[in-house]
Amino acid sequence: MLEISGLRAGYGQGDVLFDLSLRIGQSEAVCLLGRNGAGKSTTLKAIMQLVHPTAGSIRLEGTEIVGKPTHEVALAGVGYVAEDRRMFPKLGVEENLKVTRVRTGRTSEWSLDRVYTLFPKLRERRSQLAGTLSGGEQQMLAIARTLMGSPRLLLLDEPSEGLAPLIVQGLIEQIARLKNEKITILLSEQNLSFAEALCERVYIIDRGTIQYDGPLARLRTDQGLHQQLLSIGGAKA
Repeated sequence: MLEISGLRAGYGQGDVLFDLSLRIGQSEAVCLLGRNGAGKSTTLKAIMQLVHPTAGSIRLEGTEIVGKPTHEVALAGVGYVAEDRRMFPKLGVEENLKVTRVRTGRTSEWSLDRVYTLFPKLRERRSQLAGTLSGGEQQMLAIARTLMGSPRLLLLDEPSEGLAPLIVQGLIEQIARLKNEKITILLSEQNLSFAEALCERVYIIDRGTIQYDGPLARLRTDQGLHQQLLSIGGAKA
């Protein structure tokens, strides 16, 4: 589904990512773990072409997307849920969903009813202003809005950030249902437990470079690796 090779990208005159490479298979859920500032969000933004790569390749199902406008990347099947959620706070829940509806002609298109089945709480809040929702409800809405674009690859940037443990558990269950829908997922996280509930394979990024690619379970048994790559300001055990 996604293949990145030799990627360099950053802001202004400085690169944040250095020769980064990763691969995600069709319908796979993979986590990108790392400390604050390691380059997780920049990687997702580079895939969406919100940050323009200075070198390297990003291929979606074999097609190069580096240099394409962001809206073309989205229409090609990539959905991006930003860390700041980016909703319209003065519009209602259903208005937020309708304004992002994209008709792609694909059989996997998402409708309001399908989204409400995944997030029943949003059906209850359909007329409520988005800006008055709780943090967990806003995260549900952010994901639901992205689904209305019928993505085949879903990029989730720190979805558990700032949410209470009970809300996080509910979010895990909902994202797990997306896996059952055969949506490919790249999850950027610091919360190891959250990632472990959803992904079997993980990339660890540090200083803009992939330092580990392998089974997530190894991080539980190899404390040296965990300490080296994730301990300082990093993942929650």
